[in-house]
Amino acid sequence: MNVSKYVNDAKKSDFGLRKLNFILGFTIPFNKPHGIKISELEDYAIKASIPYKRKNLNHIKGIHACALATTSEFASGFLLMTQLDFSKYRLIMEEIIMTYHYQAKKACIAKSELSADWFQNNILNPLENQNKISIINLVETYDTAGNHICTAKVKWQIKSWTKVKTKV
Repeated sequence: MNVSKYVNDAKKSDFGLRKLNFILGFTIPFNKPHGIKISELEDYAIKASIPYKRKNLNHIKGIHACALATTSEFASGFLLMTQLDFSKYRLIMEEIIMTYHYQAKKACIAKSELSADWFQNNILNPLENQNKISIINLVETYDTAGNHICTAKVKWQIKSWTKVKTKV
């Protein structure tokens, strides 16, 4: 499956974005029950939404902290993978630090942004000389009323597939 084609189509049209979200429901099955969707996608920015629905709620009827963390991880990781070559690099989350500011009683949007220069200087250039690197990406989440719900600091390890060692 050519994921890059779907990503490029999603940047150009609403129909392309709907197709990408449909495909992601199957390729990332953990997120499907939560209803996490990409609402906007640009070269160096993404917005991912999580609906206010029963499956995402905690005991006090707010969106669960773990659902918000999952949405942050998804937004950050997907943005990075849109700029990296899937066949060359493996991306693994090392750590996520969540700071919660306000209770989520409405649908929420997680936003992650990078600049082309930051990506080049902090990811691509170091990967030319190092087997693996770690970077931190910031994700801000707001509800549909504009309340700042949480901030995530997502630490990723990026490594060339040629350097990955797995046990069989």
